[in-house]
Amino acid sequence: MVVFLLVLVVVLALLGGVHWYVWRRLVRDVTAAGSTARRLGTAAVVVLPLLSLAALVSSRAGAPFWFQRTVAWPGFLWLAVLLYLVLALVVGEAVRPLLRAWTGRRAAASAPAEPVHTAVAESAEPVPASLTAAPAEPVTEAVPVAPAPAESVPAAATEAELSRRLFVSRVVGGSAAAVALGTVGYGTYGVLRGPRVKRVTVPLAKIPRAAHGYRIAVVSDIHLGPILGRAHTQRIVDSINAAQPDLIAVVGDLVDGTVENLGPAAEPLARLRARHGSFFVTGNHEYFSGADAWVDHVRELGLRPLRNARVEIPAGFDLAGVDDVAGESEGRGPDFARALGDRDRARAAVLLAHQPIVVHDAVRHGVDLQLSGHTHGGQLWPGNYLAELANPTVAGLERYGDTQLYVSRGAGAWGPPVRVGAPSDITIVELASKQA
Repeated sequence: MVVFLLVLVVVLALLGGVHWYVWRRLVRDVTAAGSTARRLGTAAVVVLPLLSLAALVSSRAGAPFWFQRTVAWPGFLWLAVLLYLVLALVVGEAVRPLLRAWTGRRAAASAPAEPVHTAVAESAEPVPASLTAAPAEPVTEAVPVAPAPAESVPAAATEAELSRRLFVSRVVGGSAAAVALGTVGYGTYGVLRGPRVKRVTVPLAKIPRAAHGYRIAVVSDIHLGPILGRAHTQRIVDSINAAQPDLIAVVGDLVDGTVENLGPAAEPLARLRARHGSFFVTGNHEYFSGADAWVDHVRELGLRPLRNARVEIPAGFDLAGVDDVAGESEGRGPDFARALGDRDRARAAVLLAHQPIVVHDAVRHGVDLQLSGHTHGGQLWPGNYLAELANPTVAGLERYGDTQLYVSRGAGAWGPPVRVGAPSDITIVELASKQA
């Protein structure tokens, strides 16, 4: 409990510092004190993180679904905008002194040159006529002209410097805002447009010749919730059916919410079509949303849950599925011995497991191919570097011993409905027999 509180304090302090930095660069440095713009900017920097916090906790707190949907869009989108605002502003810190020096040189080059004066001494008394009659020696000593008031030059210089600083702050801040909003806007469009279908060929030594070209549609991390709903599901179903796969594998994180709230959003899954059926394994988010209720519901929709179980596919290989490791808190974690322990190892085995981290268990149990998701490919760059720290493979196909692991980037998004550098996908995995 103490550790949790310490972590919470550190996270809140970090978020507070980040928002103060954004306020300073995007509000204080570019607006006049007491102006309407500054008041609105300050209010936004206070309200938006509160909406983000509400979006993050409302589902698990059991808030009404209408409230979850109300806070989800602004709250989650702000998290994505904040990430890219901070990254752009940090880059802007390096640009800021260069811009300031450039504007200073331009100001110096455009300033008018100061005239040079040579003054002759003037007497307060009139000059006698007798002195003017005779030729006079030229006056060689100049009397300096009195300078302008001492305070006027520094005041003008300070005003010019403040003007240049304001210009630089507005250029850097405006550019950072444009980059952040453009990045998030494009990433949001990619998610709402729906996942693209990609194809990967995986050769398996034990696959019989009759199974050569067998196609498995792999879809993971759909993440139905307050933002992604029924239309998102329908797009995914249409894309899968258009590919005409032999088998469909839904490998976890289908939902972020209860059956009561999201049951209608999942209904299009009943229209999935494949000659050998559709299969489902739990992901970690199912255990945040009532895993048993969702397993029952997807069964009603025509999908077959594989909860530490195995089936023989007529094409000549075994299909196994294990519960997600998050289920261990409920006594329903992965059980590889139950799913794979007594099988004929002369047959190829394809394993559905939400998280890639179980691949080492798959290797020990002689799995030929593991199909996973969970990572989202990092979802928001540079999140892929963090995902690499926690997962053996972030996206794509890799080999571990005699086991090949394929990780999908997922078809939806968690939190912000935004993807940057990690486009969503549905993958058609085509099995290739070495006997063909």
